[in-house]
Amino acid sequence: MKTLSALREQVHTLHSRFIEKVFDLSGVVVTAKEKPGCCEICQGPMHVQKSFQHEGRSIAHGTFDVHETIWVCAAKCRYPSGKLVARRANCVARCIMPNSITGYDLMVWVGLKRYLGHRQREEIRTRLREKHAIEISSGEVSRLARHFLAYLSRLHYSRAEPLKAALANDGGWPMHVDATGENGRGTLFVVMAGWRKWVLGSWKIATERSELILACLQDTVDRFGPPCAAMRDMGRAVTPAIEALVLKLDTDIPVFACHQHFLADIGKDLLEPCHSELRGFFRRTKTRPKLRSLVRELGRKIGEQIDESRKAVEQWQSMAEANHRIPEGRNGLAVVRTMTQWTLDYKADSTGLDFPFDRPYLDFYNRCSTGLRAIDAFLRIAPDDRKVVGVMKRFHRILGAVSGQVPGLQIVKRIAARERKCYARHS
Repeated sequence: MKTLSALREQVHTLHSRFIEKVFDLSGVVVTAKEKPGCCEICQGPMHVQKSFQHEGRSIAHGTFDVHETIWVCAAKCRYPSGKLVARRANCVARCIMPNSITGYDLMVWVGLKRYLGHRQREEIRTRLREKHAIEISSGEVSRLARHFLAYLSRLHYSRAEPLKAALANDGGWPMHVDATGENGRGTLFVVMAGWRKWVLGSWKIATERSELILACLQDTVDRFGPPCAAMRDMGRAVTPAIEALVLKLDTDIPVFACHQHFLADIGKDLLEPCHSELRGFFRRTKTRPKLRSLVRELGRKIGEQIDESRKAVEQWQSMAEANHRIPEGRNGLAVVRTMTQWTLDYKADSTGLDFPFDRPYLDFYNRCSTGLRAIDAFLRIAPDDRKVVGVMKRFHRILGAVSGQVPGLQIVKRIAARERKCYARHS
């Protein structure tokens, strides 16, 4: 073990020295002066417009200074946009983005870390500094992430024809559409090829209106061809937009409603009143604040021995002997704290599909009932420790005010009855 620790320490030391050496290379000046050839419009000669030195940053080369020469047409030819025909060194143009000192590879690296790795800006900065010896600001990280999305969008649409051919080889593509709000910041509308799970287009629209959605649908059809079917949600704006698209295409395209959205719509109508009533019941009893207060208090009593107590709880949980009882002392407090925290972690029972498929307050009630039965059984064979018994009884009182009480039990029974009604409608 000592040898392994020494090797790891040596590796970290060598890595730190390597990064310092790479930082020392900052400021090295390279020259980029290539023969420009002829003007692409008049085929005439090119003259030097200016030579200047600027900084560059890329994953491949790190931080460097480049002395670059810009050439322009001697006859002052201009593009249709009005800009002079100019040419910079190919080695720089392939590496550095226009009007920037940042390399394409650095932009892609930041974009992948931000959107696929889900890294925060400071995490990205730290990683760049430690691994590639590149220093950039938080604002630059955001700017590069936006550039990455812009380039990715252009690349996506430039490959529209190959994507269209692939979808045609599948026998067509079902159009799946959905829109989601972003807390007052507009609506994100997405069109997906259902079988391939390819996002063909996404737009930020001001509001969910049928005319705005129809324009997005038409743009997708123009690029990737008409779909063989369409799948929509139950939204008031999406439905007429899909119908208008089908009418404009003048083809027989079946339009389906999303089963999950359909069930969610029915489930909310049936379960929302009772679930809200159960939420109000928990707020009146103040169950969560009381349980959280008990967890904090027991944590303070356990103190710095929390790691030892955690191991003792794991060992206690692995026991399967008859008359299993809660231990005495600090370990007993840790067991009660674990049971209390388990009751509070009721959201772990959710599937991630949100309400009405997930009913968190019903999960909370069920965990309170399970916890009450468990602590009631342990109190029958209580340990010979008054402090542990005291917190056990306190935990019992908190859960006893919820589980088995008439108001909460009636609400739970109504939720169960409406669940059966929802399943009966579905079947």
